[in-house]
Amino acid sequence: MPSLLLTTEPNLLFQAFQGLVMGLVQGITEFLPISSTAHLIIFRDLLHWEGNGWTKASIDAIQFGSVVAVVIYFWKDLAYLLGGAWTALQEKDWQREEWRIAVGIAIGTIPALAGGLLLKKLNVELESPQLIAVMSIVMALLLGLAEKIGSRKRNFEQLQTTDGILVGLGQMIALLPGASRSGSTLTTGLLLGLDRETAARFSFLLGFPTLAIATLAQAKDVLTVSNMIFPVLIGTVSTLVFSLLSIKWLLNFLKQQSAWVFVWYRLTFGTFLLVAVSQKLFG
Repeated sequence: MPSLLLTTEPNLLFQAFQGLVMGLVQGITEFLPISSTAHLIIFRDLLHWEGNGWTKASIDAIQFGSVVAVVIYFWKDLAYLLGGAWTALQEKDWQREEWRIAVGIAIGTIPALAGGLLLKKLNVELESPQLIAVMSIVMALLLGLAEKIGSRKRNFEQLQTTDGILVGLGQMIALLPGASRSGSTLTTGLLLGLDRETAARFSFLLGFPTLAIATLAQAKDVLTVSNMIFPVLIGTVSTLVFSLLSIKWLLNFLKQQSAWVFVWYRLTFGTFLLVAVSQKLFG
C-alpha cells in the first residue's frame, strides 16, 4: 500500500490537505524575508509532491491568495496612492507625494517583470536546492549588512521616486529562488535609510504589481489541468488567510524588533539545505 505522502493519485481529501499545507507555507513565508518559493519547492520535494501536480506553475498560482491579502490589508494605502496619483495627473502636479511614489513603484516593477519574462522565454530552470541554499545564505549576509549600516531615519511620508526605482532593481534578485521578493526589497529599503516598518510596507506595495502579474500568468496554465483546480483553489484560500496573519505579525514585529532573527534563520536554512544535498535527500 503506497504511503499517503507518495501517492501519485491523490483523492479529494488528500488534495485538500495538500492545498491547505501548501497555502500555509506560502502565506507565512511570502511576506517574511525568507523566500516563499524556496520553502514551497523544498517542502514539495522532501514530501515528493511534484508527482501530485505541484509543479512550479501550481506553486505560483496559489500566490494569488497573497495578492488578495495585500489588497485587503493595504487597501487604504493603495487607495491613497492611486487617488493621489490620479489627482496629480489631472492637475499636472508632478511633485505631489502620491505621484512620485506611484511612479517609483511603476518604474521599479519593470526590471523584475522583464527579467522574469526573459527567464521564461529562455526556459531557464532555477529550482535546484544548491542554488536555493546559496541564495539564502547570500541574502542573509546582505540583510545583516543592511541592519548594520542602514540609518533607518526615513518614514513612509519621505519616500521618493528614486526609492521605488532602486528597490525595484533590488527586487530583480528575487528572480533567483532562495533570494525572496520581500527579503530583497526589505534589504534594499533598509540600505536606503528607511525605517524597518516603512521598508516592509513599501516592499509589500512595490512587490504587489509583480506578484499579481506573475501569478495571473501562471494561473492560466494551471486551469488547463483539471485535476489541479481543486487543490489550487484550496491552496489559494489557505494562502489568503495565512498571508493576512503574516503581514500583520511582521509589521508589528518590525515596529519594535530588528530583522536579525531572519538573518540567522536564513543562514540556518541555507546550511541545512547544503547538508541535505550532500546527504542526497533530494532527487
